[in-house]
Amino acid sequence: MKKRIAALTVALSLSMFGAAAVCAQAPASAAAPQAATAAAPQATAPATAAPAQAAAPSANAAAKAVAAPAKGGAAPAKITPNRGITIGMFALIIAVTMGVVVWAAKKTQTASDFYTAGGGITGFQNGWAIAGDYMSAASFLGMSGLISLYGIDGFMYAVGPMFSFIAILLVIAEPCRNAGKYTLGDILCFRSSPKVVRGVAALSTVTVSIFYLIAQMVGAGKLMQMLLNIPYRVSVIGVGALMVAYVVFGGMKATTWVQIIKASLLMGATTVLCLLVAIKAGFNPVRFFTDVVSNGAIQEHVRMNVLKDVIAKPGVDYGQRFLEPGLFLKNPLDQISLGLAWALGAAGLPHILMRFFTVPSAKDARKSIIVALFLNSSFFFMISVIGFGAALYLTPQAISAVDKGGNMATLLLAQHMGGGAGSLGGDIFLAFICAVAFATILAVVSGLVLAASAAIAHDVYVNIIKDGKADQQLQVKVARITSLFVGSSAIVMGLMAEKENVVALVALAFAVAASGNFPVIMLSLFWRKFNTAGIVSGLVVGTISALTLVMVSPVMTYPKKIAADAKKVVETLEKKQAGGAVLAEKEVQALEKSRTEYVKNKDGKSMVGLDAPIFPLKNPGIVSVPLGFLAAVFGCLLFRERRAEEMFDEIDVRQNTGIGITSAADH
Repeated sequence: MKKRIAALTVALSLSMFGAAAVCAQAPASAAAPQAATAAAPQATAPATAAPAQAAAPSANAAAKAVAAPAKGGAAPAKITPNRGITIGMFALIIAVTMGVVVWAAKKTQTASDFYTAGGGITGFQNGWAIAGDYMSAASFLGMSGLISLYGIDGFMYAVGPMFSFIAILLVIAEPCRNAGKYTLGDILCFRSSPKVVRGVAALSTVTVSIFYLIAQMVGAGKLMQMLLNIPYRVSVIGVGALMVAYVVFGGMKATTWVQIIKASLLMGATTVLCLLVAIKAGFNPVRFFTDVVSNGAIQEHVRMNVLKDVIAKPGVDYGQRFLEPGLFLKNPLDQISLGLAWALGAAGLPHILMRFFTVPSAKDARKSIIVALFLNSSFFFMISVIGFGAALYLTPQAISAVDKGGNMATLLLAQHMGGGAGSLGGDIFLAFICAVAFATILAVVSGLVLAASAAIAHDVYVNIIKDGKADQQLQVKVARITSLFVGSSAIVMGLMAEKENVVALVALAFAVAASGNFPVIMLSLFWRKFNTAGIVSGLVVGTISALTLVMVSPVMTYPKKIAADAKKVVETLEKKQAGGAVLAEKEVQALEKSRTEYVKNKDGKSMVGLDAPIFPLKNPGIVSVPLGFLAAVFGCLLFRERRAEEMFDEIDVRQNTGIGITSAADH
């Protein structure tokens, strides 16, 4: 077994290194496609990249619009890391993490070892692992990009984790640790019809995990394609192969330590970059934000690309608008809906819930959340500084010229702060940040695969098909086979979803978790009358309503809306021309681009065949979360179940005391 794992480690490492090296020989002129969905949001945010239709000037227009950045040179129109240094760092991370897998495989013998590391992870370690689960590539890359393009609205995404983990700490962590075993189904089926509930819970878990997983896979493919010109398919398959190896051989113990390593690297990289921005601003936040407001390129970006004011409106301070809400979340209800998704969605994410079972006690579960809360709050605060720093020192035009969604803002800023493109410091810092982003994706997808495979293997196969009668060896074997199946499916779906909007996929994951999982967890733990009918109706209605509303919301891409915006620009500039005015070079370029966009999109439809969104909000939480709660309550009241009520005292004692839970394994 050890020889097989070692051979697989070497093969995977060499194959990734070889593929990257071969692709690195491609002509430099082979520019990677620009994509708004380069980085997939984690765990993290419901929608962490700017929408695909956000207009951006061409590279030439951006170059002219950019005020010369300070020392280090202007940001390049395309990010070009030093391939030798970057691939070397990638290979080092792969080697270290696969070494962890070899070590963990020796300790993974039972189902408890595979799903929860035998409950032997300390609270401090688990806190770092939870932080690693939550700090996804979408947060690291997409959120900073969102702030660099939309200002304070992006910051609202960054403060969400503080509230979500407070909710988990005060309400969820201890009861879930004491009431469950491996999965969401274990928590819900204690006083209900176990087979029905496990089946529905498994379906919900797989739905959330798959949407999140596809977003991460697409993000990995786009990131590698843009950074190193590695073909999208090669990137997705390579990341998927490593992901499968982590989970199949190492289980939860390997996944946990990979998360800890990744979180440490991510916090270190973010701290250094934030510190460099602070030094450049003279450690003066007042001066920093004054410079942001007065920056001409930021003012022009807000006017032209965000508010679509071709002609400046009298009395409007476009720089100040960058620090005011409403550029991205234009509807106040969107902000409330986003808050609900943040605060409740994280508490319903299956791969976060599984982490409560890896610690030996409820006390350690609480400690895990406190550690994770501190790490996540620090991380997202620093990401906000990085986002505003990228807008100031690189300008939004330069960032969007590289990637329309702004997802390369952090990488561009790292290169700039390290000395600029082509400098040794810039190349090393950029390579390190790229490697950290790669490790981030690997770690997050591993946790998602483990959560989905646990739902299928433990809930469906062991407890529904085998009626709970399966020995430890069989359970581990089935878990590994299921992980291989889930990982392979994720690769296939990632290849099929190359053109999909990652923002929509992540929004779906959080919306389903907040609308379906969270209501039934809360009511199952704290309401005596809650029963099987309530669980099923809450999960089904919450999940379907969230799915439906996201698919008809503005977060999806609507070609006719893009065409309408382009037509508005064309009509305004043509009217200006007709009045005898001579258009500036940037206006001529905007006119030509808008005409092209109009022709390209005027007859298009959304993924579900709509011309325009039916539901007005980007996040459905304000509607789907109440629907989930109401469906759970009405379902329960319509179909009373005496057994569930009689067993409430037992689950109440258990979730508050921990009596009856399995002891931690000795590791």
